[in-house]
Amino acid sequence: MIRAYKFLMRPTARQAVALGEMLRDHCSLYNGALQERRDAYRHVSRTTVRYGQQSAQLKDIRAFDPERQGRWSFSSQQATLRRLDKAFAAFFRRIKSGEAPGYPRFRGVGRFDTVDFPKDGDGVRWDATPHDPVTRVRFQGVGHVKVNQHRPVAGKVKTVSVKREGRTWFVVLTAEQDQPEPLPATGSTVGIDLGIASYLTDSNGIHIPNPRHARKAAAKLQAAQQALSRFPRRKAKNRTRNHRRAVDKVAALHRKVRRQRLDHAHKTALGLVRAHDFIAHEDLKIRNMSKAPAARPDPGRPGVFLPNGAAVKAGLNRSINDAGWGVFLTILHAKAESAGREVIAVDPRNTSRRCPACGHTAKGNRPTQETFHCQACGHTAHADTVGALNVLRAGLVRRNANPA
Repeated sequence: MIRAYKFLMRPTARQAVALGEMLRDHCSLYNGALQERRDAYRHVSRTTVRYGQQSAQLKDIRAFDPERQGRWSFSSQQATLRRLDKAFAAFFRRIKSGEAPGYPRFRGVGRFDTVDFPKDGDGVRWDATPHDPVTRVRFQGVGHVKVNQHRPVAGKVKTVSVKREGRTWFVVLTAEQDQPEPLPATGSTVGIDLGIASYLTDSNGIHIPNPRHARKAAAKLQAAQQALSRFPRRKAKNRTRNHRRAVDKVAALHRKVRRQRLDHAHKTALGLVRAHDFIAHEDLKIRNMSKAPAARPDPGRPGVFLPNGAAVKAGLNRSINDAGWGVFLTILHAKAESAGREVIAVDPRNTSRRCPACGHTAKGNRPTQETFHCQACGHTAHADTVGALNVLRAGLVRRNANPA
């Protein structure tokens, strides 16, 4: 089992400068490799450059530029080239599946915030001595950086990454550990229905309110973005002190919302995992649900478009993104794996339209957002509770059909 740990680093002023130079030089390597691939495809008879070819050039690149590229770990530079290779693999996968391609883009220095080290001991050394009160991590070209290790790392450290968030630095570890002991069985099963009005409703009728973190911070974020918009657009190195302060304020507000969303998702998932042995949820296609509606051209007037509900859909999309369903489901699956619980995703179609009493399915069974009233048998309940019950039943059917 692989688990990740994220710790705050406390670099000195000189170490912070060196870490920034590390990100800058890896960003330059990434952009140079991307430019080589673009030029080879455009100008050399559509030639495709592979990761192996670019990795073989690293030795010459480091010898040619020892001050910027030669001072950093060879394996971390290979990891940066692999990141570009994965971006191209995802690009071709999207083309084959008919999705929007999204060709890999050049990264600005301010948007390249992570350097990966594929192996502990190769360019980086995680040094957590049990008897030493201060934990440090050593990076090649930077030195020993103090780490605020707020919890012990279980297992053997496999990979290490350095990450910048605003002006704060973090180290991210992945450790391989044995499967932990499962939690004691509770004999309880539950289905959950994710929503906007309520963040989560379970099959027992319990509603968890939607915290709406982004909406609560919208006024402050709007004011901060308006203040930032008054500055002319400049490169990071040419920004004034007030401009940098305005950028940092916007970024800090976004980070706060993200941390609040993660905290709520962790606590909600942990409560479910501790209370239930089996959890069923809808297999939501969140990316499709939050797409903007397609334009509706007026057939009688070229260049004129009919109303398509884009404004209303934009508000719904903001609420979906604010809820963070994808993050919550990822955390739920990870915690369930550690606790020895079972989580199953089921088809969400008609879960809120099917009567749990008689099985009648119709659009009219849900006259309003919160009300379910069966047209066949008259069963009445909260619509989200009905959806959670149907999700639970579908999950149990799927589990019994595919026993472990």
